[in-house]
Amino acid sequence: MTKTIETGVYSEIGELEGVILHTPGKEVENMTPTNAERALYSDILNLSVAVEEYKQLAGVLEKVTQTFQVKDLLADILDQPKIRLGLIEKICTYEQVLNMKEFLLDLPTPELARQLIEGVDLQKNSLTTFLSDERYALRPLHNFFFTRDASVSIYNKVLISKMANKVREREAILMEAIFNHSNQIKAESVNPNSYYNIGAETTIEGGDVLIAREDILIIGNSARTSSQGIDFIVNQMKQKKDKRYIVVQQLPGEPESFIHLDMVFTLLDKDACMVYEPLIMKLNRYGTILISLDNGEVVSIEKKDNLLSCLKELGMDLKPISCGGSSDMWIQEREQWHSGANFFAIAPGKVMGYARNVYTMEEMNKNGYEIINAIDVIDNKINLSDYEKYVVTIGGSELARGGGGARCMTMPVRRKFVNW
Repeated sequence: MTKTIETGVYSEIGELEGVILHTPGKEVENMTPTNAERALYSDILNLSVAVEEYKQLAGVLEKVTQTFQVKDLLADILDQPKIRLGLIEKICTYEQVLNMKEFLLDLPTPELARQLIEGVDLQKNSLTTFLSDERYALRPLHNFFFTRDASVSIYNKVLISKMANKVREREAILMEAIFNHSNQIKAESVNPNSYYNIGAETTIEGGDVLIAREDILIIGNSARTSSQGIDFIVNQMKQKKDKRYIVVQQLPGEPESFIHLDMVFTLLDKDACMVYEPLIMKLNRYGTILISLDNGEVVSIEKKDNLLSCLKELGMDLKPISCGGSSDMWIQEREQWHSGANFFAIAPGKVMGYARNVYTMEEMNKNGYEIINAIDVIDNKINLSDYEKYVVTIGGSELARGGGGARCMTMPVRRKFVNW
């Protein structure tokens, strides 16, 4: 029986104790080439292949930690009539489909949970709906298997994201409902939408928020997370009276592979990180800014030379390992495009990433990481506890085409503290 877990994430690399996953369903292919761009896809994924690859990610995590599936968590709370009614009313009001309320209320709970994710068909039972070109009254959540983005565990709270694209806003609504009402996860949520002074210009997505250390957040100022979104997080950090640091890394608005900070920078160990060298290490116009807080106030905002030198000033001396290696910019660019910098830590020095990024894996191996195939772990051919440092490689021929990697597909709710 699954035990209740209390949220608590104070680093990117602490030993994982609980993580939320969402196995891709029909929502990833419930589209056509003409509306794929609206769904934030550049192409339509092959669901059967994507699911098999995802099973490698989930199968390894199920062996090392407690895992939760979004659909199961959602179905559990939808079994409670008051919560079910409130959530349906909120979604129908927000997406302007109040005529769907009674239909949704009448669905069996597992079917309701499925349709809220995979999409609700538009009933052609009126002139308006008959003439509509839409297929869905509630569109599928094509990107929901990237569970990282819609909510963010920061210390002992969960920040509900304010998504940059309307097509993803229901993800955040569903995650907030789960965190507020789940009997399996005990959490206190913070939602920017509940603040009267927060406008449309404020956007925050979890792929841009990295917890480097208990006193250091690293946040990407990207196409998905605005400066106003970062200011919101800064204001939340003012509630802490000790010294806190927020390191802001500016990112290009395009190409799409740069949508979040974790596509160019992730933490691997207490003393190592994965970087996309041209953006993080080379001179460019995308700045690094350090915001220092003390006693609940911003005491300074200053530009720094780069992300790694800024972190070194704060006592985090990280060795950079280069996505795609350091010798060929074309290889770096190609592997970064396929989420080669996007690693997820199971524990310090124990991470997961895509097998397809072979030059990145070679670089990891040179730096002492054993390369381990996920299937060997799942089939009990390899015991992960036998290794001090490793990368578990998962298939990524299809999943990577969705625009994210192992970190994107995992939303940690609890990690052990790191002995720095």
